[in-house]
Amino acid sequence: METLIARTLDDLPTIALKILEEMTDDRIFALKGKMGAGKTTLIKAFCDVLEVNDVVTSPTFALINEYQTDNTNRVYHFDFYRIKKLEEVFDIGYEEYFYSGEYCFIEWPEMIWELLPESFVYVNVEVGKNEERIVQFGRRKSLD
Repeated sequence: METLIARTLDDLPTIALKILEEMTDDRIFALKGKMGAGKTTLIKAFCDVLEVNDVVTSPTFALINEYQTDNTNRVYHFDFYRIKKLEEVFDIGYEEYFYSGEYCFIEWPEMIWELLPESFVYVNVEVGKNEERIVQFGRRKSLD
């Protein structure tokens, strides 16, 4: 796992770019962190780097938001905080998204860990002592 530090929120686009450059072959990003740690803000930074045209917001109630990029690609943003059972994830057809070849950014992946593809990029976001964001990332085969 590699560790990057965002001293301010303005550092997040640089961190997002670095992660995307290092994980060029990956499309599934599982972001773990406590409520308020900055997962959605980091996903907004990923979307900025990927040139998403849409306003990026957390899909807490919809489970998924779909965004368009300048080059007509799609980016999928999941938030599984509120799911109560895996059937809800099956109902949205998660496999079509996860195996689409498009970028998928997943908040609260621990709620669906058994449904994640065999390999994905694990991103852990924590708040440090001085409110900086500590972002650890690496390729994983499970959340354990």
